[in-house]
Amino acid sequence: MSTGLSWHGGRALLGAVSGARVHERAVEPGAEVGWLLHGPRRCVGAWLAGATERTACPHHATVPPDGGATQCPACQSVDRGLALARDQILDDGRTYMLYLAWFGEGLLKVGLTAEQRGDSRLLEQGALAYAFTARGSLPAVRRAELTVSASGMARERFKARLKVDHWWSHGDEAHRRTVLTEARERAHRLLDGHAVELLADRPVVDHVDRFGLAAGAPEAYGEITALADGAVIAGALRPPVGRHLFLDQPDGSGPLLLDTRRLTGWTLTPVTGRACAGLAVEERVRPPEPDTQEALF
Repeated sequence: MSTGLSWHGGRALLGAVSGARVHERAVEPGAEVGWLLHGPRRCVGAWLAGATERTACPHHATVPPDGGATQCPACQSVDRGLALARDQILDDGRTYMLYLAWFGEGLLKVGLTAEQRGDSRLLEQGALAYAFTARGSLPAVRRAELTVSASGMARERFKARLKVDHWWSHGDEAHRRTVLTEARERAHRLLDGHAVELLADRPVVDHVDRFGLAAGAPEAYGEITALADGAVIAGALRPPVGRHLFLDQPDGSGPLLLDTRRLTGWTLTPVTGRACAGLAVEERVRPPEPDTQEALF
């Protein structure tokens, strides 16, 4: 059963479980992949406090085949990551990092991640660039996050659709660095007196080249919006962008974009020589550039 895509140590890995066995495969740009999906789509279980591996769903529950949910309600209620996101964990003894992440013009996000995870969370979110901003205990960093968010300079979350739409146009690296450097300086002024260590000398890290987006997203592509039992997903991989994969099609019909969270919970069988089938696809096309000449009058 697929557990989707995650990042560890700077590498994108596709995961799957078979009983107690965990399988991981590195995502290699240019690699040909082919998967036949078998249902039903099942809950992937939960990360429990103190556990180093995901705990399987004890109910073998099913989840909707075309929805965003990958866990049943029971597993959601005990999942450590969800509890942290919902402020149900006040402190866990770990050190946390406050970050500012840039997803496109006007899309500045503030968030936190455990220091031991490095930049894995930023890579999983598809942050085009980021800067670590402060460091401290969970309660202190969470208060800092709320302070920055309340100021209006950055938001705590953006929908995936909005982030993907900004892949076509994201400025240059110097602009991204300037935006994040100035934002961090503003954040530090806001956090004066907070019980966190302010990080003024951490570098701004840029992921655009790593994600293969130096020239932007493809001019036109099909976005996979739903999967079903018996569907086939196949193609040649481009560099992963967060948890998304572009797959070039051998017939030249244009790439497909897959949010790998849609794979989660399905049983996958490797196939070769099969074309994509059983997919709901929406066409996406780069929007026209604004008419700046007309805007002058």
